[in-house]
Parts: sequence; structure tokens; C-alpha cells
Amino acid sequence: MSKLTIFTDGGARGNPGPAASGVVITDDAEKLRLICGKYLGKTTNNVAEYEAVLLAYETISGKFPETDNLELSFFTDSLLMAKQLAGQYGVKNANLAGYVSKIKIKEKLFAKVTYTHIPREQNKLADSEVNRILDEAKP
Repeated sequence: MSKLTIFTDGGARGNPGPAASGVVITDDAEKLRLICGKYLGKTTNNVAEYEAVLLAYETISGKFPETDNLELSFFTDSLLMAKQLAGQYGVKNANLAGYVSKIKIKEKLFAKVTYTHIPREQNKLADSEVNRILDEAKP
């Protein structure tokens, strides 16, 4: 079984405000496999965080066809999202509940999925991707 480590981040300048998501994927040997991100337009920090996880799933599914043999370990500096996706917190916001539902469907395609909260200092690469995208999107 192969394992991928995924660092995700989302951010909005203003809340809501111009937002982006960033994803960093490394393999079993901690070799950097991919950095990607997406500009989201005007939205909230929480939506940007969830969009990053969805972007990771879409990217992985496109690059690794045998997903049922992959173990995914997600790391995020969003305590709320990590706890909600791990089932430790309830989801009161209807919009975020929709994201959780989509993600739970995607999880079923993989052998194992975990979500872990990490300090912001340990998520610098994903955060840099978010800021790069937001800087480039400035009018």
C-alpha cells in the first residue's frame, strides 16, 4: 500500500474576501510530488480550507488511478476542519456540511484517510501557495 501526505491550506484576505486554496503532496519517502492551488474568488476562510481538501482529492484521483490502494494523511492548520472531518466536531453550518458530505464520498475511494491538525508553522509550503495565488490575482 502506498501512502501520500497532504498539506492543505486555505485563506481569504478579509472574511469573506478574495480567497485561494493550496495543496502540497509528498510520497512515502517524503519526496515532494506536487504543489498546486486554486483561486476561489470571494469567499470565507473556512470554505477556502475545505476547497483545498477537495482540490487534493481531485488531484490525487487524476494522478493515481489505483486509489483503493492509497493511504492518505491530511495535515491542516485549520483545527475546525480537521476535527469536523475526523468526526470529532459536529458541523452546524449548512454550507460546510455540504463540503463534509462531498469529502466523505471521496474518502471511500481510498484505503485509509486521516486528518490531523498541525500548527501554522508546520504548514508553510501550503500557506505560501495560497499567498502566491492571492498575490497573482491582485488586479
